[in-house]
Amino acid sequence: MDREKIELTPVQKTMLATLYARALDSRAPHSILGDRTADEAVGRIDYDWRKTGTQAPWDAAMLALRARQLDRWTAEFLAAYPQATVLHLACGLDTRVHRQVPSSSVRWLDVDYPEVIDLRRRLLPHPGGDYRMLGTSVTDEGWLEEIPADRPTVAVFEGLTMYLHEEEGRRLIERICERFTDGQLLFDCFSTRLVRWSRRFWWMGGRLREVARSWHWGIDDPRALEGWHAGLEYVDDLYVVDQPDVDKLPTAARLGLRLGARFGGRDSGRVLRYRFQSRAD
Repeated sequence: MDREKIELTPVQKTMLATLYARALDSRAPHSILGDRTADEAVGRIDYDWRKTGTQAPWDAAMLALRARQLDRWTAEFLAAYPQATVLHLACGLDTRVHRQVPSSSVRWLDVDYPEVIDLRRRLLPHPGGDYRMLGTSVTDEGWLEEIPADRPTVAVFEGLTMYLHEEEGRRLIERICERFTDGQLLFDCFSTRLVRWSRRFWWMGGRLREVARSWHWGIDDPRALEGWHAGLEYVDDLYVVDQPDVDKLPTAARLGLRLGARFGGRDSGRVLRYRFQSRAD
């Protein structure tokens, strides 16, 4: 089988790091996600995976734990609203739809740049059901108008907010809250401290320093976002390293996560959940 060669920007290549992390996690004796689809996709790509910088067990564990929490919240939403719309924004090569296995009553959209969507089509199996992919920047103004606003909607975006400017993030959230009558927002974030300091960290390699130049937006107070829309309400947040089952991880992964949290890495694994209703309601 011919393998795909990857031609992406440095920021777009970060999706390879998260894909590889999920693949490594799937090979672990105590896998967090059990994401075999990610591992199969890695086998279809012609790439030097050492360039991702994702080799240590704690790297894979951190990213897998973050993804699993967002998966859990997504599953809770779909259990409460079996006929829902899922907007998976900046989806990259994330196999969330394959992990969720949504019923045919769920409308699922994976949204990312056209070249990323083309790559998804070549690398990942179609999950079936009411599923489509949309090739566009999530910050473009027009694409949301293509999505029917006829059911509860959950927007999930992982590894996106830090690459946006705050005004872009605010506009995206406002547009979602205005377009759909009710739903939830599920996403991760960095702190402003981490965004500000990341480029100065002596331990960051060249690839990470290059990516960090594209980090702009950090969130310190999740409740501050409630003021962005009359119907937006903070529900809860969680630091990944504070999950109780971190203690069940292998020793190397557990110690790496704890040490990383102690020296600033705790801020790199925070996930947030909001609910919203349109002003018309």
